Amino acid sequence: MGTAILGTGAYLPERVMTNQDLEKIIDTSDEWIQTRTGIRTRCIGGKGEETYLLAARAAVSALEMAGVSAVDIDLIVVATISSHMLMPSCACFVQKEIGASKAFAYDINAACSGFVYALDLADKYIQADPGKKILVIGAEALSSRTNWEDRNTCIIFGDGAGAVVLGAVEGDRGVIGARLFSDGNLWSLLHMHTAPSCNPELLQSASPGVHIVMEGREVFKYAVKAMEEAILALLEQEQVALDAVSLVVPHQANVRILNKLVERLGIGAEKVFINVQKYGNTSAASIPIALDEANRASRIQAGDIVLLCSFGGGFTWGAALIRW
Repeated sequence: MGTAILGTGAYLPERVMTNQDLEKIIDTSDEWIQTRTGIRTRCIGGKGEETYLLAARAAVSALEMAGVSAVDIDLIVVATISSHMLMPSCACFVQKEIGASKAFAYDINAACSGFVYALDLADKYIQADPGKKILVIGAEALSSRTNWEDRNTCIIFGDGAGAVVLGAVEGDRGVIGARLFSDGNLWSLLHMHTAPSCNPELLQSASPGVHIVMEGREVFKYAVKAMEEAILALLEQEQVALDAVSLVVPHQANVRILNKLVERLGIGAEKVFINVQKYGNTSAASIPIALDEANRASRIQAGDIVLLCSFGGGFTWGAALIRW
């Protein structure tokens, strides 16, 4: 009995921001951005495209592919760092929006690794109770948490959502395994403060604001090594050869990070799905958006082994293997 992906879905905001658009608001250039990140465009949410609505639309798309009704969903887990409210959770709003009346719902915060964390969590639920159907969603409106005067970060991030429907199936199809890691000692290299405290004793006077703060060069160094080690540890744990992997779907952080990872692993670029050039870094949404795009483009076939890997603020990182 395995935990299989029954359907995938994604939703991107209508507005597309190009590098040329960014040239008009900050000191940058299309060439500078592409050289350092590989990003050409990113999607930016507008009215009616709050995080939970992006998530709900991705969820509906995944449910349609899976042939599963929202009322048959038992659990909704949303991975996000940019929910439009702290409470209720984004997942509760998704439940209301899609009419998943039977489901319980909650968010998790593992930054860019959130989807991989949530996928592993959902697998454990289904292994404990094979009758469950679970929606796992990565959704972000990072444009609402970006300092648009910081050219080192505002060029990178975008908005969007991706979703999968998970359920138990017979045979060897499904989640093979995962390896997840964290290191809170390095939080200052990639973080985001919350709103100012209403209790003056707990007020953080050093807070630069409620937006992403990143030391890009340092993050780069840790990200490549951490993802490589997580992948190799997982392959060894599950006794799967790297050559047996049909497709790698990594967190879409930065094309330089991805190229370096591919180089260190020694795999062909044709085995790695990259769409960061179109959508930028959408944090927890990046892997499920890429997974849906790869799935709909027939880049994944029945029986293929798919490798997911991610690295994000916290630091959090990890990898997961799935037999399609």
